[in-house]
Amino acid sequence: MSIRIGTSGWSYDHWEHVLYPPGLPPGERLGRYVAEFDTVELNASFYRWPKDSTFAGWRRRLPDGFGMSVKASRGLTHAKRLYSPEAWSDRMARSWHELGDRREVLLVQLRPDQARDDARLGWFLGSLPGWVRVAVELRHPSWQHDDVFALLERHGAANVVMSGAHLPCVLRATAPTVYVRLHGPDHDHLYGGSYSDDDLRWWADRVREWSGDGHDVLVYFNNDGGGNAVRNARTLRWLLGA
Repeated sequence: MSIRIGTSGWSYDHWEHVLYPPGLPPGERLGRYVAEFDTVELNASFYRWPKDSTFAGWRRRLPDGFGMSVKASRGLTHAKRLYSPEAWSDRMARSWHELGDRREVLLVQLRPDQARDDARLGWFLGSLPGWVRVAVELRHPSWQHDDVFALLERHGAANVVMSGAHLPCVLRATAPTVYVRLHGPDHDHLYGGSYSDDDLRWWADRVREWSGDGHDVLVYFNNDGGGNAVRNARTLRWLLGA
């Protein structure tokens, strides 16, 4: 089974001296990133969805064997709350097609105040082409129910396993790929802190369990401050020999 570990985003000024040598132009950061990691979660797409030509450009620039997951636009998830998703679903599918064999999983992060609505989630998932792999981050605690996980399973959608302040951490696999987002160990501030080696050993054990059960596993660190995501991803990769 495949185990890939990376970070959420790659172009951060404060990663200088951690991943990037001093003075490296921003346009060269992706090349440095892919020299060390084999997957990344595109986070900028949440704020502004890229053009289809940009996805095609990434397909050409990214090396063979590299996978990019992409976060769905907040226009779909936060403004429309998945309501009438067809136009967005078509647009994302076109971009996904352009990314070609460099694509991993489409990440759909729901608002933390969006309570459970099985019908709306099911309609959205049904609007996506079957060849688009999708993972859903269900931040409101009302979603944590067996019927919701069964809904995800019917659509082949992954439940995002989360770690972060005030987020429910449910170790539930609902799809062939387990999608993990590690937002930081700080109990009060989301995206804060650096995971300890003991924390990462615990997560390494979970990854081994999922892999042993026949799942592919994607892990993305989102605690970017101070380069913590890079350091933590390196350590977890070392622990897993990935």
